[in-house]
Amino acid sequence: MNIFVAKLNFKTRKEDLEKAFSQYGQVASAKVITDRETGRSKGFGFVEMPNDDEANKAIAALNESELDGRTIVVKPGNAKQ
Repeated sequence: MNIFVAKLNFKTRKEDLEKAFSQYGQVASAKVITDRETGRSKGFGFVEMPNDDEANKAIAALNESELDGRTIVVKPGNAKQ
């Protein structure tokens, strides 16, 4: 399942997302979206988890939780990126 993560701290890295989500199951990939010109985070990203049950548990647990000092929004993402 593709998971959308918003309101990220601009210092949050993909490794931070992997660590947070891996508590709930296997993480296939994690990506923080960056500006092409500046390389700076745009404040959102995506996490891919192959097991839908684990992904749903991660969404329920992490939505409105704190990561790197910011309250994040976590919800199912688009199937296609």
